[in-house]
Amino acid sequence: MSAPSPASVVLLLETLHADALALLAQVGEVLVADNERDLGRAPFERVCAILTRSTGRVSRELFERCPRLQVVARAGVGLDNVDLVTAKELGIPVLFTPGANTATTGEHAIALLLALTRRIDPIARAVAAGRWRERANYDGDEAQGKTLGIVGFGAIGRRVASIADALGMRVVVAQHAGLVASYPLLALDELLRSADFVSLHLPLTPATRGLIGAAQLATMKPTACLINTARGALVDQVALHCALAQGELGGFAADVLDGEPPSPDDPLLACDRALITPHVASLTASTYRAMCVLTASNVLAVVRGEQPDARCVHR
Repeated sequence: MSAPSPASVVLLLETLHADALALLAQVGEVLVADNERDLGRAPFERVCAILTRSTGRVSRELFERCPRLQVVARAGVGLDNVDLVTAKELGIPVLFTPGANTATTGEHAIALLLALTRRIDPIARAVAAGRWRERANYDGDEAQGKTLGIVGFGAIGRRVASIADALGMRVVVAQHAGLVASYPLLALDELLRSADFVSLHLPLTPATRGLIGAAQLATMKPTACLINTARGALVDQVALHCALAQGELGGFAADVLDGEPPSPDDPLLACDRALITPHVASLTASTYRAMCVLTASNVLAVVRGEQPDARCVHR
């Protein structure tokens, strides 16, 4: 086993749990560069590992600036913020944590669904402002008996389906080649037409970017709600706001946006029928620690010339 040079640097594009930082300190200096100024000052010639979470991008330029780079890792699931083409060209392994956020993201999607349909946020704010009598105008509904359409039926989509089952919802799933499920499989347009709620659980790829645009939103029931805990760019946000503003969509709840953080004047933030959380679905105390520690442990293995957990190596 070869020991890393004490001059090695682990570059973090976002912060990690303290227990993960302690592991990474065994490699060498741990440098957090979560803004352009700090990143520009990084000692790229000594960087042996780069770690990110959801927003820090590992671009071709960053790969090429680090001649001693041995590994890139993301404490999370999707890898759309890592240039996988460049990683393959350079032979740099890319690590991630598939399955680590399945339970917590599934719960968050259902929490958003319930908060939106029960109108939890506006009615709670009314009470906090002393407007108790607004209960007379309460227009919340319930999930039981409603149809939930799930688009993307990986581990998180399946978790959402199981919780929806427990709530007494009817679950339908968007069909794609090779998919086998115990729920009715529908073409996307048919699912959008029939569902009371649509929950997105797809990776962001060239094929899925903008998957839900003006045409798809127009297909949905005017009372239907769209839930997105996957990737913001799956949805055309301009078309989404237009649909909400014109009363063509019942509501929108998301933990992700196309552009994070959003601009303060983003019209979605002022929309009464939109509920946005700041990309926190996987940041529960237990899941956040587990993802960060697993990522750090695998990075440590690669730098030491050992084998990381095979499930966490992108193929």
